[in-house]
Amino acid sequence: MHKALRILLFICFTWTIYGQQQPAELDTIVLNADRLLVPFSKTQTTTTLTDSISKRQSALLTDLLRFNSTIFFKENSRGGVSSPSFRGTTAQQTAVIWNGININSQLNGQTDFNTLNTRNFEEITVRYGGGSVIYGSGAIGGTIHLNDKIEFKNQFSNELFGNIGSFNTQDYGYKTSYANSKLYAGIAVSRQSSDNDYTYDFRGQERTNLNGQFDNFSVNSQLGYKLNNYHTFKYYNYFFDGSRNFSLINPSEIPSKYEDYNTRNLLEWEFKKKAVTSVLRAAYLTERYRFYGNVDRDSYSSGNSQSWIGNYQFNLKINTNTQARFVADLNHTSGAGSNLENRDRTIGSFSFLLNQRLNKWYYEIGSRLETTKDYDSPLLFNVGISYRLFDFYTININGSRNYRIPTFNDLYWIGAGNSELNPEQSYQLEMGHSFDFENSNFKITGFYYDISNMIRWVPNSSAIWRPINTDQVVSYGLEFQANYITRWNNINFKLNGNYAYTNSTNRLTDKQLIYVPYHKATNSFHINFKPSANKLHEINTYVQTMYVGEVFFQSDNNPEAVLDSYLVSNLGMEFLPRKNWTIGLRVLNLFKVNYQSVNNRFMPGINYNFYLNLNF
Repeated sequence: MHKALRILLFICFTWTIYGQQQPAELDTIVLNADRLLVPFSKTQTTTTLTDSISKRQSALLTDLLRFNSTIFFKENSRGGVSSPSFRGTTAQQTAVIWNGININSQLNGQTDFNTLNTRNFEEITVRYGGGSVIYGSGAIGGTIHLNDKIEFKNQFSNELFGNIGSFNTQDYGYKTSYANSKLYAGIAVSRQSSDNDYTYDFRGQERTNLNGQFDNFSVNSQLGYKLNNYHTFKYYNYFFDGSRNFSLINPSEIPSKYEDYNTRNLLEWEFKKKAVTSVLRAAYLTERYRFYGNVDRDSYSSGNSQSWIGNYQFNLKINTNTQARFVADLNHTSGAGSNLENRDRTIGSFSFLLNQRLNKWYYEIGSRLETTKDYDSPLLFNVGISYRLFDFYTININGSRNYRIPTFNDLYWIGAGNSELNPEQSYQLEMGHSFDFENSNFKITGFYYDISNMIRWVPNSSAIWRPINTDQVVSYGLEFQANYITRWNNINFKLNGNYAYTNSTNRLTDKQLIYVPYHKATNSFHINFKPSANKLHEINTYVQTMYVGEVFFQSDNNPEAVLDSYLVSNLGMEFLPRKNWTIGLRVLNLFKVNYQSVNNRFMPGINYNFYLNLNF
């Protein structure tokens, strides 16, 4: 009864901020690098998290999204392996998009969100719902977009960021950019490390998180040259080198560690004249990992892949309200590893996209056809309609067919790979209702997914684990988003809220999927004070809360195999003694909640960090 009351009170608090406006921090900005995101996502929900929000979280992308979205993350301890569940789907069914390029691993089909440093990117956007027509494999539950900007205007800027905190956590970053009317050059360098030796309560005993240390280094750079009014050349580069030890459940376990080394390169040539835009893009991506089963030994297993991507986009602006886009894509990937056959595959695709606005009506349609010798790819489609019934009320309907292809591990794992696998398929339908007022906005979205041919590794009659197309999953639910902003004298108030109810069941067993909570809600309350005196330029205070309901960690939904719900709160304060200086203090897990998102993998109790941000 007590637990149900806590859930009810928290949801009621969330409802109090519905019908409110999206604050300036979440404003959507059109990005040059990902030209398809904004014009072809108007009938689906998107939320953009700007730089000011990311600085209030740790540099790990997991921390940013779990407090600012309805995505649930499984974390094998702080900084450990992090896997998302987006609208009840799996980690492999969430695609991560870097400047318009899908960067999910070709080896295991997913992205570990604790290997992405948020300090490197100008904007991070969450796009809810299917996106395979535009972004390809894995874009079933939703997509996460990591974007850079290149702007040709006179500027020279520098930014220095430093963060120190509990468990000897250190997070440093430096950004600089120079530009004029023809040239742009920018670079961001980040490093993060932590001993990660926090304590937690394990069945009434205090334990220390052993072998949990991690460190990473990353560089993100951009170059742009505007040849004339018609031709522009751009280059994007990303480099990540990280090492982390895997936390022990029991002190007697053998300590292990994992090393990641990833590079991404993107070169593009844009021609734009009147109603025609032509963009030729070439990308080269690499990934490499090493797993050390014993940190005291030099022996390891490894895997690597290289991808060469050619992409051509032709956009025709038919009239003021109508545009059509044709996209051709060629992707060649090779992969190898200690337990992986040395193989390669080539995938070609062709997409057609169209959108048009007719008074209060708006629609967008798209289709994608792929060809490869490794599997039979389905014809994908997307149809979205929007109607503005009143000035404050808009209704959106979107339907799509999406997919996920078998990975190199699925197909070519030595002694277990299955070359007969088919892609996972999903039919999806969602309806959204948006209410926009002067100081507030509110959106409610209902969604339904029917997913077939899900790939699972299961033991055969010889007790050998192999991947097969097996599960049929239905996922449905409701999402609420709301924002409010108001001002009283010299004080600004902002309220943001998200809530999701998700039912995701295996149709063969009628059981909820493991690690999919029925309920998740996040809230944040911000107060910005600008005193009239000049002693302090500005003061910000904010509170964040995240509620996650119970989750099953066994597929039979055994009531004894349940992780308890938890409500985690953060408190922060920022001082701006000068216009471009920010000094901040954060108290995380304010009430010292003992919680876990993966069975026996506990997260930290109360902890602190202090940060300084300088712009000059």
